[in-house]
This record gives sequence, C-alpha cells and structure tokens, in this order.
Amino acid sequence: MPASSHSGTDSRFELFASTALGLESIAAGELKSLGVRGRQEIGGVAFSGDLDRLYQANLWLRTASRVLARLGRFHASTFYELERRAKKLPWEKFLPASGGGPVRLRVTCRKSRLYHSDAVAERVLSAIAGSASRVIEASGDGLDDEGEDADNEAQLFIVRIAHDQVEISADSSGELLHRRGYRQEIAKAPLRETLAAAMVLASGWRTGEPLLDPMCGSGTIPIEAALIARGIAPGAQRKFQFMRWRAFDEKRWDVILENARSSTTRAIDTISGSDRDAGAIGAARRNAERAGVAETIQFSENAISDTIAGLEDVGTGWVLTNPPYGVRIGEGEDLRNLYARLGAELGTKPGWRLGVLTSDTGLVAQTRLSMMSRFDTRNGGIPVSFMVSEKAGQKRA
Repeated sequence: MPASSHSGTDSRFELFASTALGLESIAAGELKSLGVRGRQEIGGVAFSGDLDRLYQANLWLRTASRVLARLGRFHASTFYELERRAKKLPWEKFLPASGGGPVRLRVTCRKSRLYHSDAVAERVLSAIAGSASRVIEASGDGLDDEGEDADNEAQLFIVRIAHDQVEISADSSGELLHRRGYRQEIAKAPLRETLAAAMVLASGWRTGEPLLDPMCGSGTIPIEAALIARGIAPGAQRKFQFMRWRAFDEKRWDVILENARSSTTRAIDTISGSDRDAGAIGAARRNAERAGVAETIQFSENAISDTIAGLEDVGTGWVLTNPPYGVRIGEGEDLRNLYARLGAELGTKPGWRLGVLTSDTGLVAQTRLSMMSRFDTRNGGIPVSFMVSEKAGQKRA
C-alpha cells in the first residue's frame, strides 16, 4: 500500500476508524501497514492525519465500518452551552460546497445532565444551520452500523455526550465501508465483506498459499482473499462522503487512487470456492467478475466432502468458511455431522488448517481438531467466534 503522497502542510484531523466489536486489533494492523500508528479503543482505532490519510483509510481499510473526522470536543452541561460551543465548530468543511444539503445526526447521551437525545439533536442542528449560513435539511437518525444507512446522501454527524463532555464527529465514508460495490447478488446467509476480510487477515493465511471455502455461497470469503492477495484496494470502485465536502481535493484523491490501482499485482490461482447450490456459484462468479478477480478464483459446484477430497494433490493450505449457525429447529444434528466431517477430512491432510466462523464453539469440538479463537464479534446480530486450528492437522487428545 502506498504511503502518504502529500507532504502535508494542510491541517491535520483527529480520525477514528470504527469497527465491529472484536475487530479493533485487525484494523489497527491494517493502519500500521499504511504507516499509521493507531490507538485501539472499544469499537475502533483512533489515529491522526491529513486529508491524504483520511482518503487512504477509506480506500484501503478492509475491516472498518466508517472513518470519522472529529470536529471538536468540549464541556456542556446546559443546552445554551451546547449550542453556543457547537456554533464555533468548522461545520462548513464537512458540508457540500454549494447549496444546502441533508444532515443526519446520531446522538448518544450517557451519565450527563444533557440526557435527552432528541433535544440535543435539535440544538446541534440549529448550530449547524446558524454556523454554516445555509438551509439544512434534517433527516432521520438512521440505524447503527449493524443495520443499514437511512440516507446515504445525507452527511452524518455523530454526537456523543458522556459525563458532560461532548464529542462531535463527521462521517467521511457515506455508505458503510463493507459496501465495496461488487456484491450485487447474495446467497441465503450473506457474510459482510468486512467480516470476511477479518477472517482472512486473522487466520494466518499468506498470499500464495491455497485457500478454499467449501461453503462459499455468493463468494465473499474467496473474493476478499483475492483482493488481499492482489493488493486491490477494497474502496477503489466506490464513492465516499468526503467527495461532497468543501474541503475535498479531487486532484489529490486522483493521485492516491491511481497509485492504488498501479500497485495491483498479477493474478494467482490458489484461491477456490465451492458450494452445492448452483445458483450461489453463479452469483459468486458474477460478483468476482465485478470485483475484478474472476481469473483469480476457481469456483465449482460440489458437495463439501467431494471438494475436500479433491485436496489430495495439494500439500498445504487453508479451509476458511462460514458454516450455517443452526438457528432453525432440527439443524443441530446436521451441523454436528458437518463439523465432524470437516475435522475427519482435514485430519487426513496434515498440511491443511481450518478456520470457521461459528455461533457455537461446542460444534467446533466435533472436528476433534485443536482450535482456538482469533476474535469474537457479531454477524447479523448473532454472537460469533472465529476459530482456527493452531497447527496443521493437529488432533485433540
């Protein structure tokens, strides 16, 4: 990944890459690879940088949900104090250069004299309109990052009040960063791109090693692995909220984007995905085509046992997959058999390691492989763990 391309005489920002809980350390590692030293906090990583850093973080981070830029932090225990101080913030930097525009607020209040979030939002909107000297169209609060955005055109400002300390940030991403643009077709139980990337990055898999997802669905895990292997920036095909800001520097963005595209490496052919559902495989191939990695991934329509049996000719590699979670009655026994079969098949291939995202660590015991958790998070609101076999083919005693 390219380092910052600008010497940086312009102002620096306090930035925050928000993540799903449990993915903070992975995002911190990604920032480190960009040459940025971040500070892990609950729900993300704090760091600082100029516009180049903000652009690069949005372009390159694979496991973050948003990149926020802090406008300011101040004390307020009354509405008058809140509005007076909020009016002094540089709102115009983070609003469109011409005309008004919709603004969306997300407000949380905790252990503070200002505890009514709707009243706080009303005062902050008044401060934005007064400070920016323009008509501001307020829109709904929207959903949190586990849900979907209420209005992707609106500028989101996040207001947090804790112990009478107010912190206000502007979202620079717009649509959540898992929206790479390629996954226009999904299977029955879709896996977010950010979580698939976290599995690949946390597993220990290295570019050039074989990687197989035998239950690939619409192909998210193999596609994210291929993007990583080829050094393709996950945000190269999408738009961001910062492109609407008055402070947006299109020339600098074009340079950063071109540097990213020119750093892409040649295709490799060690990544594969299979599924017994022909429709899912068709969707996976089309998604891979949109992502620009169709020639990098071998997709096939196969049952799990047939797919793993075909690994005989390959000495070492990784099986990374997101099996069903068994939330429906009657699936428990089928899932126990599935995990047992995975363990039995891989137990005969000592060079292969297994990584599974699961909501039930008890199911992992059915593999009879020595496995440990790399991270705990949530997938679609369900608590999950990413479990990895620590040594290739090692059986539990």
